[in-house]
Amino acid sequence: MNPVSSDTICALSTAPGIGAIAVIRVSGKDALSVVSRVFSKPLEESASHQALFGRIRNASNEIIDEVLVTVLREGQSFTGEHTVEIACHGSVFIQQQILQLLLESGCRMANPGEFTLRAFANGRMDLSQAEAVADLIASESKKAHEVAMKQMRGGFSSELRLLWEKLIHFASLVELELDFAEEDVEFADRSELNALVTEVLKYVQRLSRSFELGNVLKNGVPVAIVGAPNTGKSTLLNQLLGEERAIVSNIAGTTRDVIEETLNIDGILFRLIDTAGIREGAEEIEAIGITRSYEKISQASIVLVLADGTEPENLAAAVSWSEELQQEYPGKTFLLLVNKTDLNEIPQPSTSLSVLAISAKTGTGIDQLKATLAEKVLGEFNTQTDTIVTNARHLEALTKTADALEKAKTGLETGITGDFVAMDIRQAMFHLGTITGDISTEDLLGNIFSKFCIGK
Repeated sequence: MNPVSSDTICALSTAPGIGAIAVIRVSGKDALSVVSRVFSKPLEESASHQALFGRIRNASNEIIDEVLVTVLREGQSFTGEHTVEIACHGSVFIQQQILQLLLESGCRMANPGEFTLRAFANGRMDLSQAEAVADLIASESKKAHEVAMKQMRGGFSSELRLLWEKLIHFASLVELELDFAEEDVEFADRSELNALVTEVLKYVQRLSRSFELGNVLKNGVPVAIVGAPNTGKSTLLNQLLGEERAIVSNIAGTTRDVIEETLNIDGILFRLIDTAGIREGAEEIEAIGITRSYEKISQASIVLVLADGTEPENLAAAVSWSEELQQEYPGKTFLLLVNKTDLNEIPQPSTSLSVLAISAKTGTGIDQLKATLAEKVLGEFNTQTDTIVTNARHLEALTKTADALEKAKTGLETGITGDFVAMDIRQAMFHLGTITGDISTEDLLGNIFSKFCIGK
């Protein structure tokens, strides 16, 4: 993909298929004249953001559709170029006819993400903002929307620029000393420079830590509901969802495969997974379900271990098993749920795990469980005020930035010469620059924007 193509491009910007309305976007230096060739009114003199009603006709002067055309002039559009958006009826035939007419009039079909690529190339947004556009389109929850919107509006970019400016100040002082090396002049106190690098390093590391949260907000938080048969796993799933999604029975082994549903809690999308009851001596089909249950445990971010609080042996076994799982998967969050509190008063089990007493049948403790799930996901971060990293490419760049800063910090503490310290700082600045696109390559841009949909 040529990142600075000057062609006039067109594409369907609404979802493919039949709908009430479809929007076709045209962008480029000849966008106004190209659309004027097929539209009943000339657009070359139209003011920006003016909407015109008219007809699209083919070469035989047949009316294809009555449409609403919006003109967005250069410098005032999403791409920064002359842009025309055609709102037509949502017939697939009409969409195809209009696109064909535009191609015959001098357009070419846009490449994936090419409209956003042009917005980046024309300075309408930096690279991290452009990538946030894709996240915004794909957002499935309020928190994912909040994070993507903040990045698209430049919150992440602004913070990176502040870090960049601090590193520039650092590098300029060190390199100024190199220019006067023979005079043995020191322009900056080494302890102050060390404090500056430490400050930037800590912030970069915090941004890196936020990726774990950003990733689950973007894709949903996988939550596995596990435990022995008849502990109430399916009843809990139904209670959380507020509907009868899973079959509930007193017969052990009723759930023989995993059941997956989504639940929105405080703007966070959770992907709930009800698994087969785990026990020894299961017959063949049930055993397959148990194997899949263990697979879901390994894939989940949060594991809810359900125990029957009315059976001391079951509760003790659940505690022991939960602690074993916590040792096996130290990076996961485990919650021990002591169920059936509506039947008996149940003593608090002795364990270092987080424990909640609930009744999946009556709903006791379910609100507290939902609140706890949201708290466990958010951890130290606030999605409204903190910058959350959601992009694996950004995480890689931040990790490399931190590595370079660590080297610079070590160099300052061990008295290494300024030229080596300056080299590490320049390396850190380079990696930060790849996030916003201040430093980019054609291969990098092609890889990023090829993942966008055609009309964006």
